[in-house]
Amino acid sequence: KMFLNKYNLIKNKEIYTLILLILFSIFIRIPVVAIYGDVGLNNEWATLVANLVEYKQLGWVNCQFAYYTTEVCFEEGMLLPNLWMPPLYAYYLYFFKFLNLNEQNYILLILSSQIFIGAISVAVFYKINKIFFSNKLSLYSSLLFSVFPLYIYASAKISSISLQVFLTVLFFYFFFQLVEKRNLLSIVFFSFTAGLLMLLRGEFYAILILTIFYLFFIKINIKKILLVVLITSITISPYLIRNVLIFEKIVMMQSFGYNLWKGNHPYAMKNSLVVGSEIVDEDFQKQLDEVPRDKFLRFNFDKLYLDKAVKHIKEEPKGHLIFFLKKAASFLLIDFKSPYPNYYNPIHYLPALLLGVTSLIGISLSDKKSYKLNYLILILFAHVFIFSTVSILPRYKLIILPIQIILTSSFIQYVINKLKRQKKT
Repeated sequence: KMFLNKYNLIKNKEIYTLILLILFSIFIRIPVVAIYGDVGLNNEWATLVANLVEYKQLGWVNCQFAYYTTEVCFEEGMLLPNLWMPPLYAYYLYFFKFLNLNEQNYILLILSSQIFIGAISVAVFYKINKIFFSNKLSLYSSLLFSVFPLYIYASAKISSISLQVFLTVLFFYFFFQLVEKRNLLSIVFFSFTAGLLMLLRGEFYAILILTIFYLFFIKINIKKILLVVLITSITISPYLIRNVLIFEKIVMMQSFGYNLWKGNHPYAMKNSLVVGSEIVDEDFQKQLDEVPRDKFLRFNFDKLYLDKAVKHIKEEPKGHLIFFLKKAASFLLIDFKSPYPNYYNPIHYLPALLLGVTSLIGISLSDKKSYKLNYLILILFAHVFIFSTVSILPRYKLIILPIQIILTSSFIQYVINKLKRQKKT
């Protein structure tokens, strides 16, 4: 009975902590959304949602689809099925349209939902931290995650990054649940979250493949791994089937070629700056203009950009390697040559720089025998490799933020342990 009372007390304390973290995270985001919140859908999100409402299809009509210097117009009545943008966030925005709200309330509801999932992310992050650290250090780590300026600001923007951070944190949590419990429920939650992330971000295919290999490495039963693959496949199957029926190919998205070009074109490498992807020579522009305006347009465009990017990389491999390393450093630390407005506001870049440095120290001091920490380090460097190969936007920093905070807490834990040992001697 005494043991049961103690367990209930600990459990109640954890519930109170989680509730306080959620409420705190909500309250600090409300004023930011009120001041800096978007007032409407922008760019491709506005187009895709409008077409979902009108045509009940995720795609582009008339002259909506363009590659900077290349206008793309279709025959009247033709709808180009989307293969450019991952579908999940578009459907997330579309879901709120069913409530028939006016534009102002519609946007407010989306931003409110992002505040909520941001707060839930903090609570789940606390649970992850408790796998590695004490209650106190887990709390401080979660508060740092909650108040990180870029993460607060993300709730105020119509962007998939808030949903991505939420699902990424869930993915890590369910991964650790799977390797600990190895039961059906943990496998289902992990696999479903993985499927949603595949529908949200193109690079997640690589992350999932790496994770599956890691499950093999830590000797998870092959049947359980195959079940992960099956449930993940079922999760993405509606969109995958849609693409097979339309394009007669097994494909989810078609954007690697353009993304590779975007991060490796001549102007970008020469200036160490990931901008200017619209700058193309006359011959290449002619090739883009000659691409048939049919449903395979995205495949053909992407192939052209892929061939052009690969050719340029082969011509100047040393220059691209140096540029790759510069992009990796900017992703882990800060971009010392950013073209984005307000990037060098101290509220933004100082926390990012400090966390980048402390997380790298945390890697060097981490427990190399911990397969859980080693997994997070593996995923961190996988993201660094992927985005350094293509292009990096400031908000992408949030994808690796949870891992960087955990590694920073590992550094802090190392210092605490060392101080305790010194006191004893």
